This record gives sequence, structure tokens and C-alpha cells, in this order.
Amino acid sequence: MPALQQRRNFQTSRPAFINKGDHLPDLEVLMEDTPGNRVNLAEEVKSVSDALIIGVPAAFSGACSATHIPSYIHHPATKEFGLVAVVSVNDVFVMKAWGESLDPARQSGIRFLADPTGAFTKALDLAFDGSAIFGGDRSKRYAIVVKNGVVESVAVEPDNTGTSVSLADKVLGPPKTTGVSP
Repeated sequence: MPALQQRRNFQTSRPAFINKGDHLPDLEVLMEDTPGNRVNLAEEVKSVSDALIIGVPAAFSGACSATHIPSYIHHPATKEFGLVAVVSVNDVFVMKAWGESLDPARQSGIRFLADPTGAFTKALDLAFDGSAIFGGDRSKRYAIVVKNGVVESVAVEPDNTGTSVSLADKVLGPPKTTGVSP
């Protein structure tokens, strides 16, 4: 490769996290229910017209359990997605237990996926150093909408863990009313 071309390909800034128009990383590192049940979201979104991927810093944490994920469980538009998954840098047993505690009958259709090494989260460039609170690298709080295999929108909390842009009503819009009075 000529030296001039090498210089043009050199970037001095960090690449931005996943953006509109991107594809999900093609990795089989996520786990569902057991360590042997590996999930590749890039492959799975190919079989549905739209998907919603929700990232959280920690299973069983306050905002994640009391506000963030319940906002999706109770939002009617969540059921319109062919695939809805919550991803956290936790082990598969914790994610299974957390899913069972939030949705014991599994009526929401939301899948709880473990990213035990953080490989998926890091591939999205959505990891942050959560050592002070969580003991290591964690996922920023986010919501990604995927349509026809391509990222349509990304909402990432500016402070990594807040809930100002990634709650269901911010990502999916306010629940539609029927216009019928009770």
C-alpha cells in the first residue's frame, strides 16, 4: 500500500459506538438460560423484520429492575417487535433469574441475554468502566431499534446509567390511546 494511502486510512479519534445504518456485530457470545445456549443477534435479526435490543449496566440493579426494563414490559409497542432482547454484562444464571423475576410467566416475549465477557457490548463500543460500582466493565444503558437487519436508531444514556433517553416511551413513543373513555 502506498504511504499516502496508508496515511489517509489512519484515524486519530476513537470510532463512535454503533450508529444508524450499521449492522449488529456478528458474534455468538451471548447466552440465554444456560451456558450452552449461545445466541448471535446479528443472525437472529435476519429472520425478523424488526428488533429491539436493550442494554443495561446490571441485572437486579435499582433503575434496571424498577424502571428501565418494566417500561418495556408494560409498553404496548414492545409486542410489535419480532425480537426483543435485554443484554447485560452478567453471567447467564443471573440473567435467567432476573428475567424470571421481572417476567415470571414470560408473557412479555422479552429475552434476557448474558454477555459474560462483555464481548458483544465492547463490539458495540458501549462498554464503560463500572469498577467503582459494579466491579468491572459494564454496558452503558441503551436501546437499539433494528429494521430489516440494519440499525434504525440508537439511544444511549449520556451518563452511561441514567434513564433520560432510553426508557420505552422515549424510544417507542408514548403509548397510543384508543380515544375511548372508561
